[in-house]
Amino acid sequence: MLPRMKGLLGKRELSTGEGLLIQPAPSIHTFFMRFPIDVVFLTKNGEVMKVAPHVGAWRMRSCRRAFAVLELAAGEAERRGITVGDRIDKAGAT
Repeated sequence: MLPRMKGLLGKRELSTGEGLLIQPAPSIHTFFMRFPIDVVFLTKNGEVMKVAPHVGAWRMRSCRRAFAVLELAAGEAERRGITVGDRIDKAGAT
């Protein structure tokens, strides 16, 4: 539970290609964050339900029926072409 509560707090940046998968989580907040992130909401099967790009500090985002959230470096979702309906393989996530 503590890693989920901490999330990316305290980090100075999130490198390209790096991300944080939080599950279960239908919502996130960016309180005390030092950098913007892309937020990808996923179903239990890894289907993209919603993409919230460039979420800055002191914001909240949610997706009512989402099971998980993938936090990426700002701009990474667009760079990778992630859109609603895509499927993301969560098998290799730690």
